[in-house]
Amino acid sequence: AKMNSTMSEEPDALSVVNQLRDLAADPLNRRAIVQDQGCLPGLILFLDHPNPPVVHSALLALRYLAECRANREKMKSELGMMLSLQNVIQKTTTPGETKLLASEVYDILQSSNMSDMDNMNEMNYRRRKAQFFLGSTNKRAKTVVLHIDGLDDSSRRNLCEEALLKIKGVISFTFQMAVQRCVVRIRSDLKAEALATAIASTKVMKAQQVVKSESGEEMLVPFQDTQVEVEQNTDLPEYLPEDESPSKEQDKAVSRVGSHPEGAASWLSTAANFLSRSFYW
Repeated sequence: AKMNSTMSEEPDALSVVNQLRDLAADPLNRRAIVQDQGCLPGLILFLDHPNPPVVHSALLALRYLAECRANREKMKSELGMMLSLQNVIQKTTTPGETKLLASEVYDILQSSNMSDMDNMNEMNYRRRKAQFFLGSTNKRAKTVVLHIDGLDDSSRRNLCEEALLKIKGVISFTFQMAVQRCVVRIRSDLKAEALATAIASTKVMKAQQVVKSESGEEMLVPFQDTQVEVEQNTDLPEYLPEDESPSKEQDKAVSRVGSHPEGAASWLSTAANFLSRSFYW
């Protein structure tokens, strides 16, 4: 009987973790989720889930929550958090994207209470360590910044998210709705054009790449350029460290497209109930 109940819970686990991920995508909900009694422990338990999409979705939720600086200390000290992230990184069966995403979350939390200088050294050390675990087959991740025409409300953001999640090689993404941008972390062997194609497939949005010129000016580069230019695009320098979004005011700026916190709160209690049922029987 036990086996059956686990089997039938499989889609539930994924739908719950996906809803948590969607809630965490909205900066207005990030503090509430981390303050909630059940959600963080639940997400940590999801990191040990046998179903790989559940683990990846839980990591995306944690990645969003860690965007909010005020959450990082609590997340880092939450029982089992750092250990579970390490397990995901070191487990041989973990898919490459998931390992990279886990090491990214680990880096952000690990360096939460350091000075900027220590921070950089620590990040570099962690990254070398993560690369060691990932093995030489898994080349580093890179950051692509997209400017997305038409990204102007949360339903569009959901469309965009769905399109990006379908691409093999996408590790994580962060939206900056106020400036119609999406910062995407991808495996270095994935061409950035794949992102543009996916976003174009929504029929309502179109992506351009944001690149920095030598003088530090930001420029928008359309994707339908010649093949040669495209090849160069794949090796743009990673000028955005994971820990710093280009817009520090992001949490404030995004609030105008936020969902209603009270709706989120009632949903959180449902999620917490589900989590306690699934994990503590």
